[in-house]
Amino acid sequence: MTETLSKHERNLSAAIHASTFGRFFIPFGNILLPLILWLANKKDSDFVDYNGKQALNFQISLLLYSVVLGAISIPFFFGLIPDLFDHGILQWGNRDPFNGVNLFVDWDDFPFGRIWPLGIAGLIPFALFIVNVVYTILATLRTNEGQTFKYPITIKFIK
Repeated sequence: MTETLSKHERNLSAAIHASTFGRFFIPFGNILLPLILWLANKKDSDFVDYNGKQALNFQISLLLYSVVLGAISIPFFFGLIPDLFDHGILQWGNRDPFNGVNLFVDWDDFPFGRIWPLGIAGLIPFALFIVNVVYTILATLRTNEGQTFKYPITIKFIK
């Protein structure tokens, strides 16, 4: 397939994948930069169109996974707050800062106590970050060689 693709198509596809690192410089740069490159060049080449869709679908999927993970971890975070006020760091004693709302999580229900849910909630975003970096680099290298690349754990939002 490398014989039928021009150097410009391969470089542009690699640039779309590499532009997802724009998240380190611009908020939502991992979606905005590849989107701009893809929209400007998708009609010129099927290879560029395919790679733009792959990069955007992967980044949107990772964003969705991060939002869901954050929503799941919120109860664990709020479960720790009453401990801070009652007899923890702030030592406010019997004050009720939540006006009767019970945010208590019974940590005895978890096999390893408090560390288990917070540890998982902390490791999964780190794992998603590593997956994002590794597969973005692989996609950039493979598309620059003219090969097609398909990301794992991707939901096809753009078909």
